[in-house]
Amino acid sequence: MPSDLSDVEVIAPHFKRRLSGVTSTVIQLVPVQNRLGQRVVTLGPGLPPHLPSMRYTQLAGLWRPPQGRAVRVWHARRNIEMLPGILLRDVLRMPLRLVFTSASQRRHTGWTKWLISKMDRVISVCRKTASYLERDSDVILHGIDLQRFHPAADKQAARVAVGLDNAFRYVGCFGRVRHQKGTDLFVDAMIRLLPHHPDWKAIIAGRATPKHKGFEDDLKARVAAAGLADRILFVGEHRNIEDWYRALDLFVAPQRWEGFGLTPLEAMASGVPVVAARVGAFEELILEGQTGRLVERGDLEAFVAAIAPYMGDTRLAATEGAAAHDHMQANFSIEHEARAIGAVYADIFRNGQRR
Repeated sequence: MPSDLSDVEVIAPHFKRRLSGVTSTVIQLVPVQNRLGQRVVTLGPGLPPHLPSMRYTQLAGLWRPPQGRAVRVWHARRNIEMLPGILLRDVLRMPLRLVFTSASQRRHTGWTKWLISKMDRVISVCRKTASYLERDSDVILHGIDLQRFHPAADKQAARVAVGLDNAFRYVGCFGRVRHQKGTDLFVDAMIRLLPHHPDWKAIIAGRATPKHKGFEDDLKARVAAAGLADRILFVGEHRNIEDWYRALDLFVAPQRWEGFGLTPLEAMASGVPVVAARVGAFEELILEGQTGRLVERGDLEAFVAAIAPYMGDTRLAATEGAAAHDHMQANFSIEHEARAIGAVYADIFRNGQRR
């Protein structure tokens, strides 16, 4: 925690305690940004103590810009973080420039439109997100930690490491268990396919919150009724999820809605091809026919048809998995994302830009 803010160029507010995609973004990005010399601190609850942060009592220090700069950046990612930035800049007249990262893929309310209109710069996490904005934005796709997510040196050892049977190949679906995430589509596709492919098992990793526990119980009942309880495995939530990706031969992302969606990136970085719905940023992440397949959201028949070739030809999964890893290495490191964001900051510092 800095004793003063003279060296701090960017504030990354985080005003919700609930774990979310925004929380994950801040946790992963801020250390990398600082490693690249961007001098970022967080402000607010719900973040781990290892992140550089400032206290609310230090807000008065924002009246003084950082050394060598005319302004400081306030980088918001939610409405509740945009509004305080506007108040600090426009009411208290602090030398701040406001940046907002938009991940939403829906028409914005009048309130959100007004907040966004007051930002000095806007970043969209993908082209589809940018299409919902009524102003220009910089499109910067998320990246991931390629040191954490990487292919298994030995696939059999990777399976053993998470307690899986080496006699089988594995297809996975990771994330919250709920209707929005399409977990039911994955289960129904597996009920169709697994009886024809006795050398495959399916893994569902992730938890159902209390609100969605009934949904998960219904899925387990379907699996049991199909006689596949030993081949469609609900393994719960795991902090070492990278180890589970490395055990897979195929990943399925059946979401019905997604703001961006990191799981296909994590799978491909792990050398695993992906069959995904056309939601979120998936069309901008997956190379059709090279690193996986894209199908229309909610279309069970299309998912079954797209998954089946991988189960019937193990070479296909291996070939596309290798191509997926190369694609991630070339385009989707978290350092690549941090540098692109840093370029936006640098432009603001250079021009003292206001909207």
